[in-house]
Amino acid sequence: QLQFVESGGGLVQPGGSLRLSCQASGFTLRTTAIGWFRQAPGKDREGVSCINNRTSFANFVDSVKGRFSLSRDDAKNTLYLHMNNLKVEDTGVYYCVPVVASDRFCTYRLKPTSIWGQGTQVTVSA
Repeated sequence: QLQFVESGGGLVQPGGSLRLSCQASGFTLRTTAIGWFRQAPGKDREGVSCINNRTSFANFVDSVKGRFSLSRDDAKNTLYLHMNNLKVEDTGVYYCVPVVASDRFCTYRLKPTSIWGQGTQVTVSA
């Protein structure tokens, strides 16, 4: 079973920034493609970003392009989601999970062994 622990969420004003952490537990981060998902109140969970572990190709959904970015610290076995210029609509619980890679790209399809963690709450409010 491949599971991550998310952290770094909090309350921030519109236009603010947060850095979310996704730490692998019991396995090496680079062994799998990873996806960030979020679930807003009353809405379905949606993919936000993913990264291919071999090529480092990263995808961002249109609503966060230019505002969100990814970085990885292999020594800490952690992937970071950097969120800038946050908007009210970015509010939700954010999760990271192993996802299926496709050639040099990444997808938002879960692996059979993927498990949802507890996530980390991000609230953007004035």
